[in-house]
Amino acid sequence: MFKGIRQRLRDMGTIKALCKGAERHALRDGQAEPGAEHFLLSALELPDGSARRSFERLKIDPAQLSAAIARQHGEALRGIGLDPEPLAALDTAPQPAAHGLYCASASGQAVMQGLAAGRGQPLLSAHVVAVIAGMRHGVAARTLRALGLEPQALAASAAQEIQASRFG
Repeated sequence: MFKGIRQRLRDMGTIKALCKGAERHALRDGQAEPGAEHFLLSALELPDGSARRSFERLKIDPAQLSAAIARQHGEALRGIGLDPEPLAALDTAPQPAAHGLYCASASGQAVMQGLAAGRGQPLLSAHVVAVIAGMRHGVAARTLRALGLEPQALAASAAQEIQASRFG
């Protein structure tokens, strides 16, 4: 009983760190609400390291992720006929932190819902990777494809990390 309570408290701490990190990344990008891509960046910073190892298993440097996300934002702007270069100069100041209830974009909410569904083990950063690898649309999905990652391969790599943590 106490073991379960302790695990829930640890998971709550992980979720708190994940959400704070995602918000920090979103605000830095000039966005008020974090999306799946911000949760992915935050997961890479969590101390368990399983998200980073999920990428490294596939020979992808996780440090490339931030630049790949920025390229996806630029490509999206070009796709609607806007030049991202002059716009980037306008958005030099990060967004201020919001006060009140925590809010995430639709893709960020999908990440949190995915994490809440069907987990019977300690929450790891690899769980975030697995949820995002299952997303077919959005900035995070386009970023992973731009890095040459097959979603199934990344999900399998995250699953291997999760499995290894159970016995390691």
